[in-house]
Amino acid sequence: MSSKKVSYFYNPDVGNFHYGPGHPMKPHRLAVIHSLVLNYGLYKKMQIYRPYRASAHDMCRFHSDEYIEFLQRVTPQNLQGFTKYLSHFNVGDDCPVFEGLFDFCSMYTGASLEGAMKLNNNCCDIAINWSGGLHHAKKFEASGFCYVNDIVIAVLELLKYHARVLYIDIDVHHGDGVQEAFYLTDRVMTVSFHKYGNYFFPGTGDMYEVGAESGRYYSVNVPLKEGIDDVSYVQVFKPVISSVMEFYQPTAIVLQCGADSLANDRLGCFSLSTKGHGECVKFVRDLNVPLLAVGGGGYTLRNVARCWTYETSLLVDEAISNELPYTEYLEYFAPDFTLHPDVVSRQDNANSKQYLETITKHVYDNLKMCQHSPSVQMHDVPGDAFPSQDGGGHDETDPDVRVSQADEDRRVEPTNEFYDGDKDQDKVGDEAS
Repeated sequence: MSSKKVSYFYNPDVGNFHYGPGHPMKPHRLAVIHSLVLNYGLYKKMQIYRPYRASAHDMCRFHSDEYIEFLQRVTPQNLQGFTKYLSHFNVGDDCPVFEGLFDFCSMYTGASLEGAMKLNNNCCDIAINWSGGLHHAKKFEASGFCYVNDIVIAVLELLKYHARVLYIDIDVHHGDGVQEAFYLTDRVMTVSFHKYGNYFFPGTGDMYEVGAESGRYYSVNVPLKEGIDDVSYVQVFKPVISSVMEFYQPTAIVLQCGADSLANDRLGCFSLSTKGHGECVKFVRDLNVPLLAVGGGGYTLRNVARCWTYETSLLVDEAISNELPYTEYLEYFAPDFTLHPDVVSRQDNANSKQYLETITKHVYDNLKMCQHSPSVQMHDVPGDAFPSQDGGGHDETDPDVRVSQADEDRRVEPTNEFYDGDKDQDKVGDEAS
């Protein structure tokens, strides 16, 4: 039985947005994951929240006012009137204007922000928002399918209560937006494991990008080559994160679990299995530091759904069957209908043991240059993003309703409440013996 309290944020509408025909980013994956989480019974182990929706004001804690105002106003119908702004804000092919764009940003950003607040108020040990993790968005512009950088906004919230926040990114793409936001500070250490080279998007994340000014040596990059498998990945991930923990001693962690680092991703080139990817999540969970886990990339829908469902089970410390439960999306998982299908990689592992050892040593040598775990001067802590008794942006309960939706969402069932099968005492027609 896990002793950790887990909060899970999900807006039932977040999977209904559509970037457009042929676009690799499919918010629908979030509905598929949620369906698996429900049908595996994992919801019994977590507090499930309908998340707060971030306001323009929340987004402007990182982004520029002009950019957020543009996102609020632009629609597919009035696009012609915004032509001169599209290239200015990098909106177009990769980051299209679609119906409900600002609502979408508001939902995924609000969930990460509320997760950070629940951690700050000790309402949970782990917060999960699979709709978040949009790590490429920049202060003044969209990038790489990302419009609002929910990670940066959540980290800014965590910094109100935490002297040092660690950001870890296991997406196949470099976490450039988050690195750039915190490049000059030692209050946040960013650690990104990603494909680098051959003009792979976004083209940043060289191991010599280490931060600047007060942030020198607080940006850590682990550039990898294509085809990396579970064994090689874990060989570099565990020692790097162990060294980071030793030198930095963060009091909160944000983990971006981009699933485009899995084998056979539509846009990726790594060869990780769901188990190998999950091994990293489990390793971070076991550091026993307050944790915000967010989604990110992942463009082969069935594999993303498998991966984040499995990682939800790891975060609540509950073993689940390899055989997928029946859901309305079961045909997506043909022909094997399993959680951990065999990995048939399309490419060889271009990462030699020696190459990985060289990177690990480089990271370790840089970490030695850090002042051990920087501290913060006494200062006034700004109030929470939205004031509330339980760290959540929810309205007063309706006195005329016995159990409100919010109360229902908050209930976590004790293990002994649920018997699926023969032990069920509520079967209709059973005689009391």
